[in-house]
Amino acid sequence: MEEKYIRMREFSRVDAVIPLCVRLISNEEKSRIKSRVSGEIYFNSRQPIEEPVDKALAEWIKLINSKLDYLINLLTFKEEGFSCLPPTEVNISGGGMSFLSETLFNIGDILELKVVLELPSPVALFLYGEVVKCEKKDKYYRVAVKFINIEEDIRDYIIRFVFNRQRQLLRQKREI
Repeated sequence: MEEKYIRMREFSRVDAVIPLCVRLISNEEKSRIKSRVSGEIYFNSRQPIEEPVDKALAEWIKLINSKLDYLINLLTFKEEGFSCLPPTEVNISGGGMSFLSETLFNIGDILELKVVLELPSPVALFLYGEVVKCEKKDKYYRVAVKFINIEEDIRDYIIRFVFNRQRQLLRQKREI
């Protein structure tokens, strides 16, 4: 038991309020789940695009590309339901998270967690977690999940969020 507890504390964790929506994954969906960034599109061009010789033109193209990326992300946020997620108190780390829920989940259930993390610009993520604990707490349940089927680049978003949040908390303590 001690070894399991130490392994679960492998990552720094922090309390935060983030937009979150939780959904139980059906047995049919379990084989297809994989954590990902919302609206992640891979543009595969067969020929590399050469940068223009004119430096000013190159900067304008980069600016236009960044604005197009922003607009695409904004539309994707709205289309995939990330714009209206309820703010929820969580304790989050690179290994998993816990939160309060009105729903009782069973140990071993697989949950889809739609979250938005500020890094400093918002990143919408589909995360998947296996329920490792679900305990009654007043009229809610404290649910703890460990992340599953998560690539390291997705975990890095979470770790960056945790460190940014810890930095904010330290600054707030110094100001008091």
